[in-house]
Amino acid sequence: MGFLLQMIITGVVVGSIYALVALGFVLIYRASGALNLANGEFVLIGSYICLTLVAVYQIPFIFAFLLTLVFNVLLGMIVERVVLRPLINAPTISVIMATIGLSSLLAGFAHMIWGYQTQSYPPVFPSTPIRMGEIIISPVYLWSFIIVIIMLILFGLLFKYSKLGLAMRAVADDQMAASSVGISVKNVYLITWGFASLVAAVGGVLLGNINGVDATMATIGLTVLPVVILGGLDSILGAIVAGFLVGIIQNLTAGYLEPILGGGLKEVIPFIIVTLILMIKPHGLFGKGGIERV
Repeated sequence: MGFLLQMIITGVVVGSIYALVALGFVLIYRASGALNLANGEFVLIGSYICLTLVAVYQIPFIFAFLLTLVFNVLLGMIVERVVLRPLINAPTISVIMATIGLSSLLAGFAHMIWGYQTQSYPPVFPSTPIRMGEIIISPVYLWSFIIVIIMLILFGLLFKYSKLGLAMRAVADDQMAASSVGISVKNVYLITWGFASLVAAVGGVLLGNINGVDATMATIGLTVLPVVILGGLDSILGAIVAGFLVGIIQNLTAGYLEPILGGGLKEVIPFIIVTLILMIKPHGLFGKGGIERV
């Protein structure tokens, strides 16, 4: 029972980070109807920037973290303005292909600057594990979970109660109607990309503190993609629920099935889950019917 609870707790922490990164996918899809397949590279660059500020320039972690968020917001806005703005009336497939090219460009940029070797953050969180009976919780996992929950709550309040959140929801529901009442669709796109890049940075910094930073971190974009599809491409709640679900199932798979069936199953299981769920609910657990563009 202790091992089971340990796997579930680890899955909840990892799943919370999945949910946060998936939120970036959903925001951009709701605004533009297209998937940002460069999301994993935003995660990677955010983690590298914070690591550089902490390890090279000796900036305290909290200030380095805040500077990283500012950097990634600006990066997301610049990408929207330079790469995506010219494609605002283009077919959805053109936008998706542009994000694939952007993914390669950002990955190459990161590799040229930071290389391919795994780099570790200096100790940021306390190292003494927290014991709860048979369960041992690493402080980095606990703090990562707390930070993610705070971020999800803040974004939830922003979307539901602020004027900006109302404008983003209006654009997501009907761009023509939103424009007709004075909402700048282009500005909403710009802010949406900034937010999506911000949550990617938070996920990257937390994952970097847990596992270190290297080029493979960008693959979280592919790992989280089944989370987004499972929850529903247009559902923020779906992204959160599916993130926790996939994180828990992945860790249970690693703990119980991989020793029997061999390694690699942990990475495959999200796609198996998505296939099974979509056979029953084609639009995901919380997605709305009538989604035409993927």
